[in-house]
Amino acid sequence: MKAKTNHFTFVEYLLFTLALLTVMLLCVCLGSVSLPVGGTLAAIWNSLFGLPVPEGVPKAIILSVRLPRVLCVAMVGAALSLCGAVMQGLLRNPLADGSTLGVSAGASLGAVIALAFGVSIPGLPYAGTMGMAMAFAFGSLMMILALAYTLDRSFSTHSIILIGVIFSMFASALMSLVISFSGDKIKSITFWTMGSLSGSTYAYALILLCALILCGGVMLSHTRELNAFAVGEDNARHVGVNVKRVKLTLLIAVSVLIGVCVSIGGTISFVGLVTPHMARMLVGPNHKRLLPASLYAGAVFLLLSDLAARTVLRPVELSIGVVTSLVGAAVFVIIFRGTRKGRGNAC
Repeated sequence: MKAKTNHFTFVEYLLFTLALLTVMLLCVCLGSVSLPVGGTLAAIWNSLFGLPVPEGVPKAIILSVRLPRVLCVAMVGAALSLCGAVMQGLLRNPLADGSTLGVSAGASLGAVIALAFGVSIPGLPYAGTMGMAMAFAFGSLMMILALAYTLDRSFSTHSIILIGVIFSMFASALMSLVISFSGDKIKSITFWTMGSLSGSTYAYALILLCALILCGGVMLSHTRELNAFAVGEDNARHVGVNVKRVKLTLLIAVSVLIGVCVSIGGTISFVGLVTPHMARMLVGPNHKRLLPASLYAGAVFLLLSDLAARTVLRPVELSIGVVTSLVGAAVFVIIFRGTRKGRGNAC
């Protein structure tokens, strides 16, 4: 019974997976052109096993446009939400998410430089943007950690957050400077900075899957340490946690995963901030349950946001970052108000 309380059960995994698959199917079917559920399922199923797609079913729309986009959106949402849950647990701050470190701003700066100046790798389209985003994300993390260690050798939470916020402002200023010199590329860069997954491919989905498995696996393997951090760093040390090593390991995993997500989808706000709170309301604060729930919640939240971006003003497509900011801000105010009211009643 205790294991069922402290860990995700098989039934919970099954229910969350069914909910996710249902939302994914809905997102494949709906868009500027609505498609029947049966025909969509038949196209996907037959393609998996090399069977011919039924006549009258728009195979190109389903398999070449919508399915890779839905896969990428789901994994980006899961990754950003997981990073947010880890950062909130690691820094013991409910307003923390992956971008708190300044890694997201650093990755965006690298991608904007690549887009503005045409940085590319021969034979590998878009690899220049992805490589620059990942390099700047990792470089930003190293710079922030070096400054934090210079100013505070204990790697305190407040020092890391403060330096991360300052670095984010600095990176945003540099990004604006680069955009002002980008000439006729301003429109495409501006749209990218608002977040978009319209050009998703199966190659991107594979990259995201590998990053999520590697970095997400590292985060999920540190649930016990994150539970110890929830009571305080001193308590974590007393129960045998190597605080500096765990912090560094998780921060690197978060930075790499955010760098990959930003390089593919641009800057998408509020996912890592809001969805861990929603998951916490469903399964509680235990990270052994919270992290898996955050993965599912982030995927569903971003899928529904992307669906709204594609359908609300169709055939015009909104930026997914605009939708997540509007919805996420409202949801966060509601969650924060409910939390404060609950504390007031408790007192």
